[in-house]
Amino acid sequence: MIFDCDIAIIGAGPYGLSLAAHLNVRRLSVRVFGKAMSFWLDNMPKGMHLKSDGFASNLYEPDRIYSLRQFCSEQGLNYDDVAIPVPLEIFTSYGLAFQKRFVPNLQQNDVLSVANNSVGFELRLDNGEIVTARRVVVAVGVQYFRNLPAAIGHLEPKYITHSSEHSDLSSFSNQNVIVLGAGASAIDIAAILHEAGAAVQLVAREPIVQFHSRGDVNQRSLWKRVRHPSSGIGPGLRARFYCEAPGLFHLFPENLRLLIVRRTLGPAGGWFMKERVIGKVTTVLGFSTEAAEVRNDQVYLRLRGQGGSTCELAADHVISATGYNVDIRRLDFLSPKIRSQIESVENTPILSSSMESSVPGLYFIGAASANSFGPVMRFAFGASFAAPHLAKALVKSLSSRKG
Repeated sequence: MIFDCDIAIIGAGPYGLSLAAHLNVRRLSVRVFGKAMSFWLDNMPKGMHLKSDGFASNLYEPDRIYSLRQFCSEQGLNYDDVAIPVPLEIFTSYGLAFQKRFVPNLQQNDVLSVANNSVGFELRLDNGEIVTARRVVVAVGVQYFRNLPAAIGHLEPKYITHSSEHSDLSSFSNQNVIVLGAGASAIDIAAILHEAGAAVQLVAREPIVQFHSRGDVNQRSLWKRVRHPSSGIGPGLRARFYCEAPGLFHLFPENLRLLIVRRTLGPAGGWFMKERVIGKVTTVLGFSTEAAEVRNDQVYLRLRGQGGSTCELAADHVISATGYNVDIRRLDFLSPKIRSQIESVENTPILSSSMESSVPGLYFIGAASANSFGPVMRFAFGASFAAPHLAKALVKSLSSRKG
């Protein structure tokens, strides 16, 4: 069988672009599909900042010379490894510049379906093209995995939306809005809405709103720097290990890996958001959403507190900033046959040390690989390991299997 390419990469975010940059320098035929940085451009509100520090917000090519620092220097933009928060607009501009420089072969088409046979894969694109590939890498990020609480999921989009459905929050000016969640997205959205003139209530199960500590080494004592070293996902020896040794993390027993991923890095906002939220945004903490209904063109939420007390809140709209749950059953572009063949745990793919699933030739990178390679895979920083690691594995696979 004659293949159109050796490797097809589905997704053009930080992971897909970093992997493509590593593969493009090899003597392989690589095709990359998707809109560059689409999730960051289309599914995150203008005015947000990355929770990750500047040094942890890079994309990665083999020589690692084109960092966010380098981009900001070329563009005359303010930058610091830890002291200056990274605006979403700067990060997306950097990602687009990275794509043009290192992944010029990006084909900005959606993949509608992927089917497999005994020797490879067939991809159908939104322009009608059929592409055959020896290997396929799924690098779609979290866009397929929005999590809406069951208590509110039945409401119409007019009244309830997920945080990822908004790239511009200005339309909510002068409206009453409830934001559900206590993570970075919830906190950023609440602040942006408040500053846009909306009446905001931030509702969360947690009893307090947490903020990450500032990572500036100049603000930390020597002892704290030794005891809690910095890393791409925050300070601490464990975080440092998760960042530097995903390959070793893969060797941990499955139950331990799942527990670590589940418990590491709970919901929290960036340190720089505290002054924009505390004392300015109304918070309703320690309450879970029990039920929701629409009355008189408003959303009414019934909340239950940790001690059993209840209350009701009303709003024009509810934005659920309740994160993402990776579930490969939602990857509807993969054929039913492929989805049934993927061995999984907690609906996430079980991956080999080379990031290959139980379907030969099908690989996963990014958030879908977190239960195999650790919590760092939920952050752009994880591409620093994943891109060169998977590129090496793909080259080896194609060399040894010849087909």
